[in-house]
Amino acid sequence: MRPRSGISPSFVSEQRIRQLEQKLRAKEERIIVLETENALLHLKLAESQSMFGKSSTKELLKSYEKCKLCCLHGSVRSTVIQLYGTIQRLKQDMKNLRLSALAFLKDVQHQSKNSFYQILAAVQRLQIHNEAMETFEIKALELEQSLLDVSERYQKEKQKRKILHNSLIELRGNIRVHCRIRPLLPFDTAPGELVLEDRHRSISEKVVCAVDDETVLVKCNRPGHALINKTLQFERVYSAAETQGTVFADVSPLLISLLDGYNVCIMAYGQTGSGKTYTMLGPQPEDNFAFSLEDEPELGIIPRAAEEVFRLISEKPPGSHWVDVSVVEVYNNDVFDLLAKDSCGTTIGVKRDIVTNKEGKSAVPLLVYEPVEDEVEFLELVQKGLQLRVKHPTLVHAQSSRSHLVVTLTITTKAVLEDGFGDCSDQKLNKEHFFSSSHSVNYDKPTCPSRSSSPAQFLNESTEKHQQMRTKLQLVDLAGSECVGLSGVSGAVLRETSFINRSLSALADVLGAISDHRSHVPYRNSKLTHLLQDSIGGDAKLLLVLCVSPSQKYITESLQTLGFGTRARQVQRGQAKKRNQPGPSKSK
Repeated sequence: MRPRSGISPSFVSEQRIRQLEQKLRAKEERIIVLETENALLHLKLAESQSMFGKSSTKELLKSYEKCKLCCLHGSVRSTVIQLYGTIQRLKQDMKNLRLSALAFLKDVQHQSKNSFYQILAAVQRLQIHNEAMETFEIKALELEQSLLDVSERYQKEKQKRKILHNSLIELRGNIRVHCRIRPLLPFDTAPGELVLEDRHRSISEKVVCAVDDETVLVKCNRPGHALINKTLQFERVYSAAETQGTVFADVSPLLISLLDGYNVCIMAYGQTGSGKTYTMLGPQPEDNFAFSLEDEPELGIIPRAAEEVFRLISEKPPGSHWVDVSVVEVYNNDVFDLLAKDSCGTTIGVKRDIVTNKEGKSAVPLLVYEPVEDEVEFLELVQKGLQLRVKHPTLVHAQSSRSHLVVTLTITTKAVLEDGFGDCSDQKLNKEHFFSSSHSVNYDKPTCPSRSSSPAQFLNESTEKHQQMRTKLQLVDLAGSECVGLSGVSGAVLRETSFINRSLSALADVLGAISDHRSHVPYRNSKLTHLLQDSIGGDAKLLLVLCVSPSQKYITESLQTLGFGTRARQVQRGQAKKRNQPGPSKSK
């Protein structure tokens, strides 16, 4: 057998034997040549002797020739003797060479035999090792499979627990509250606070952190007081390391409920600079911000929700769902329509009023609803509204939002009771009839084909076969609560801060009144609570995302935010009501 690398000893010995045999043949050929020359010399000698015997005259000449021939014979004989001695030496060398070659071959065979046995032993050991390795691999696969089974069972049990928990929450009618803790930022360091060096910047120690995906730990470390650790429970808690996609993964099931006939409201609450706008929209540069679906990892809930809604609609029959968008801000306790246009078609913020319609629901007369065909058109409209949103810098946040932003998607569904959907021409005709070219709504004329500002109401057509229903998705980015001392505001910005804090306080009062089952709920104490009346105290599925800072500097504001979320969890509004959509459907 040949080793895996190098030249085998047997091959070397064979090459050496061949070389020796070639030398031997060369010597034998030389001997033959010399023997031939010797025979020729003997023949010449015999001829000379014959000629000497026949010639009897000229004895002196013959004597001379005889003497000459004797000398020649002696010279030839001496040469032959030398050649003979050379031949004998060559034969002895060949004999010795053969003996050496045989000894070398024997030694090579012995070494080859030993090498063969060593290789055989190594192969046997390798086979034993391979068998042991296969045994270990089988055991490892069994352990991996066992771990996978255990993980699957754990995930199933965890999912069952979440489903049961959500079912319990839905039966109780409570608001779903999630909490997101943002990372520490350079401006989080408070004066005189102990800081930790992290590469080339200083950051403060975290006092708010996620214990697990349902528990928040708050380290209440106040001067002159003992350290107290508080834990609070929410439906979901996101640590600073969790991504936008992780947050939206818990939001997306609500969007399925939206198409199943339920109103949905998603609201971000927290202090200024706690990450509300980042959670709802994504990163906000100082200059003009433009959404880009290509920057998917950083997109917030609003662009992701629009993309998911249109994806779900694309799976429905063509022409069965229509989407309209409104963008509203509540600034200094006034409602502004951010999609209203002037006579030149330029988008301007127009002040609107809030009314309560006959069904007891809040409505905004003349509010503009723009139809959209896909998420790109939706994001363009939202971008126009964001350019008009009021922002001012404070000591807490350089791009602080000074108003509450409410983006509403209204989904109108055309359902068929018996015969299925009509043809495309009927659908197009009904859509054109339902949505007129005017963007305003006249609430005094309910028969007007203009779009209504109460999207959740159910609309019956004149025919018996078709029904239309409206559900709405409200996406709310609340302005941040602020401590005047920390924000360092004055003048008009101070007045804005006062209105923001009062509206958020009114929101807390509403939740408290609902939680205590008071006969009167003060929705009209603020335009914000009046606008969101249907979502807070109505029949919508409400998801409240609490955004908090982990810094000791903002511990008071963080505790206030977490307390607000705890009160919100205690609100019992009854089970969310489904729009009367015909045909089977499934709620999420």
